[in-house]
Amino acid sequence: MNRCHWVALDNPNYVSYHDKEWCVPNYDDKYLFEMLLLESFQAGLSWECILNKRDNFRKAFDNFDYRKIANYDDIKIKKLLTDEGIIRNKLKIKSAINNSKIFIKIQKEYKSFSNYIWHFTNGKIIDHKGEIITSNDLSDKISNDLKKKGMTFVGTTIIYSYLQAIGVVNDHDLDCDFRK
Repeated sequence: MNRCHWVALDNPNYVSYHDKEWCVPNYDDKYLFEMLLLESFQAGLSWECILNKRDNFRKAFDNFDYRKIANYDDIKIKKLLTDEGIIRNKLKIKSAINNSKIFIKIQKEYKSFSNYIWHFTNGKIIDHKGEIITSNDLSDKISNDLKKKGMTFVGTTIIYSYLQAIGVVNDHDLDCDFRK
Protein backbone atom coordinates (compact mmCIF):
# COMPACT_ATOMS: atom_id res chain seq x y z
CA MET A 1 0.00 0.00 0.00
CA ASN A 2 1.31 3.43 -0.94
CA ARG A 3 1.00 6.20 1.62
CA CYS A 4 2.26 9.76 1.68
CA HIS A 5 6.03 10.04 2.05
CA TRP A 6 5.83 11.64 5.52
CA VAL A 7 3.93 8.84 7.28
CA ALA A 8 6.00 7.15 10.01
CA LEU A 9 5.00 3.57 9.23
CA ASP A 10 6.28 2.33 12.59
CA ASN A 11 3.77 4.51 14.46
CA PRO A 12 0.21 3.08 14.39
CA ASN A 13 -1.25 6.45 15.53
CA TYR A 14 0.35 8.20 12.57
CA VAL A 15 -0.69 5.54 10.05
CA SER A 16 -4.26 5.55 11.35
CA TYR A 17 -4.42 9.35 11.27
CA HIS A 18 -3.18 9.41 7.68
CA ASP A 19 -5.47 6.62 6.52
CA LYS A 20 -8.68 7.67 8.27
CA GLU A 21 -8.56 11.42 8.96
CA TRP A 22 -5.98 13.46 7.08
CA CYS A 23 -7.49 15.31 4.11
CA VAL A 24 -10.90 13.72 4.72
CA PRO A 25 -13.59 16.44 4.54
CA ASN A 26 -15.12 16.96 7.96
CA TYR A 27 -18.04 19.19 8.91
CA ASP A 28 -18.51 18.30 12.59
CA ASP A 29 -17.84 21.29 14.85
CA LYS A 30 -16.59 19.11 17.70
CA TYR A 31 -13.96 17.54 15.44
CA LEU A 32 -13.13 20.89 13.86
CA PHE A 33 -12.43 22.33 17.30
CA GLU A 34 -10.37 19.29 18.35
CA MET A 35 -8.13 19.69 15.31
CA LEU A 36 -7.84 23.46 15.85
CA LEU A 37 -6.74 22.92 19.45
CA LEU A 38 -4.27 20.18 18.52
CA GLU A 39 -2.84 22.17 15.62
CA SER A 40 -2.30 25.19 17.88
CA PHE A 41 -0.38 23.02 20.35
CA GLN A 42 1.67 21.59 17.51
CA ALA A 43 3.31 24.98 16.79
CA GLY A 44 7.06 24.41 16.98
CA LEU A 45 6.68 20.65 17.50
CA SER A 46 6.06 17.65 15.29
CA TRP A 47 2.56 16.48 14.46
CA GLU A 48 3.63 12.98 15.42
CA CYS A 49 4.36 14.24 18.95
CA ILE A 50 0.86 15.72 19.18
CA LEU A 51 -0.81 12.57 17.84
CA ASN A 52 1.04 10.49 20.41
CA LYS A 53 -0.41 12.74 23.13
CA ARG A 54 -3.88 13.06 21.60
CA ASP A 55 -5.63 10.81 24.14
CA ASN A 56 -3.94 12.73 26.96
CA PHE A 57 -5.17 15.99 25.45
CA ARG A 58 -8.66 14.51 25.17
CA LYS A 59 -8.68 13.68 28.89
CA ALA A 60 -7.06 16.94 29.99
CA PHE A 61 -9.34 19.13 27.86
CA ASP A 62 -12.70 17.52 28.70
CA ASN A 63 -13.00 15.55 25.48
CA PHE A 64 -12.38 18.78 23.52
CA ASP A 65 -15.65 20.28 24.74
CA TYR A 66 -15.16 23.90 23.70
CA ARG A 67 -18.02 25.07 25.91
CA LYS A 68 -16.29 23.68 29.00
CA ILE A 69 -12.88 24.91 27.87
CA ALA A 70 -14.27 28.44 27.42
CA ASN A 71 -14.98 28.45 31.17
CA TYR A 72 -11.60 27.22 32.40
CA ASP A 73 -10.25 29.25 35.29
CA ASP A 74 -6.82 29.73 36.90
CA ILE A 75 -7.24 26.54 38.94
CA LYS A 76 -7.77 24.51 35.76
CA ILE A 77 -4.85 26.25 34.05
CA LYS A 78 -2.58 25.31 36.98
CA LYS A 79 -3.80 21.72 36.76
CA LEU A 80 -3.07 21.60 33.02
CA LEU A 81 0.41 23.02 33.62
CA THR A 82 1.18 20.01 35.82
CA ASP A 83 -0.19 17.42 33.37
CA GLU A 84 2.85 15.60 31.97
CA GLY A 85 0.72 13.95 29.29
CA ILE A 86 0.19 17.16 27.32
CA ILE A 87 2.29 20.08 26.12
CA ARG A 88 2.57 22.25 29.23
CA ASN A 89 2.86 25.64 27.62
CA LYS A 90 0.96 28.36 29.47
CA LEU A 91 0.54 30.54 26.36
CA LYS A 92 -0.89 27.62 24.36
CA ILE A 93 -3.22 26.62 27.21
CA LYS A 94 -4.50 30.19 27.54
CA SER A 95 -4.85 30.31 23.76
CA ALA A 96 -7.01 27.17 23.81
CA ILE A 97 -9.33 28.85 26.30
CA ASN A 98 -9.44 32.11 24.35
CA ASN A 99 -9.90 30.33 21.01
CA SER A 100 -12.79 28.27 22.36
CA LYS A 101 -14.61 31.50 23.23
CA ILE A 102 -14.00 32.88 19.74
CA PHE A 103 -15.03 29.52 18.23
CA ILE A 104 -18.41 29.83 20.00
CA LYS A 105 -18.84 33.41 18.73
CA ILE A 106 -18.11 32.26 15.18
CA GLN A 107 -20.65 29.44 15.58
CA LYS A 108 -23.29 31.95 16.57
CA GLU A 109 -22.48 34.24 13.66
CA TYR A 110 -22.34 31.50 11.00
CA LYS A 111 -24.71 28.93 12.59
CA SER A 112 -21.72 26.57 12.85
CA PHE A 113 -17.95 26.75 12.69
CA SER A 114 -18.16 24.35 9.77
CA ASN A 115 -20.17 26.91 7.79
CA TYR A 116 -17.53 29.50 8.60
CA ILE A 117 -14.47 27.46 7.61
CA TRP A 118 -15.99 25.95 4.47
CA HIS A 119 -17.36 29.29 3.22
CA PHE A 120 -13.82 30.32 2.31
CA THR A 121 -13.84 27.74 -0.52
CA ASN A 122 -17.58 27.75 -1.20
CA GLY A 123 -17.62 24.19 0.11
CA LYS A 124 -15.05 22.99 -2.42
CA ILE A 125 -12.00 20.88 -1.61
CA ILE A 126 -8.71 22.39 -2.75
CA ASP A 127 -6.32 19.94 -4.45
CA HIS A 128 -2.72 20.98 -5.00
CA LYS A 129 -1.99 17.91 -7.16
CA GLY A 130 1.07 16.83 -5.21
CA GLU A 131 2.61 20.28 -4.76
CA ILE A 132 4.25 20.47 -1.33
CA ILE A 133 3.49 23.78 0.37
CA THR A 134 3.03 24.94 3.96
CA SER A 135 0.83 27.98 3.37
CA ASN A 136 -1.06 29.71 0.60
CA ASP A 137 -3.44 32.61 -0.04
CA LEU A 138 -6.31 30.64 1.52
CA SER A 139 -4.45 29.93 4.77
CA ASP A 140 -3.28 33.56 4.83
CA LYS A 141 -6.86 34.78 4.47
CA ILE A 142 -8.29 32.47 7.14
CA SER A 143 -5.39 33.10 9.51
CA ASN A 144 -5.81 36.84 9.20
CA ASP A 145 -9.56 36.59 9.72
CA LEU A 146 -9.21 34.40 12.81
CA LYS A 147 -6.59 36.75 14.25
CA LYS A 148 -8.87 39.71 13.55
CA LYS A 149 -11.60 37.88 15.47
CA GLY A 150 -9.16 37.45 18.39
CA MET A 151 -7.75 33.93 18.05
CA THR A 152 -4.10 33.20 18.78
CA PHE A 153 -1.71 30.47 17.60
CA VAL A 154 -3.47 30.52 14.23
CA GLY A 155 -0.64 31.62 11.94
CA THR A 156 -0.83 30.77 8.27
CA THR A 157 1.29 27.58 8.56
CA ILE A 158 -0.83 26.29 11.46
CA ILE A 159 -4.01 27.08 9.53
CA TYR A 160 -2.70 25.38 6.39
CA SER A 161 -2.03 22.22 8.41
CA TYR A 162 -5.48 22.59 9.93
CA LEU A 163 -7.08 22.81 6.49
CA GLN A 164 -5.32 19.58 5.54
CA ALA A 165 -6.41 17.94 8.81
CA ILE A 166 -10.09 18.73 8.23
CA GLY A 167 -10.12 18.00 4.51
CA VAL A 168 -10.57 21.49 3.09
CA VAL A 169 -7.23 20.82 1.38
CA ASN A 170 -6.29 17.45 -0.14
CA ASP A 171 -2.52 17.18 -0.24
CA HIS A 172 -2.04 13.43 -0.45
CA ASP A 173 0.98 12.53 -2.53
CA LEU A 174 0.07 11.76 -6.15
CA ASP A 175 0.97 8.08 -5.72
CA CYS A 176 -0.79 7.75 -2.33
CA ASP A 177 -3.56 5.12 -2.32
CA PHE A 178 -5.67 7.43 -0.15
CA ARG A 179 -5.78 10.18 -2.75
CA LYS A 180 -9.31 10.59 -4.01
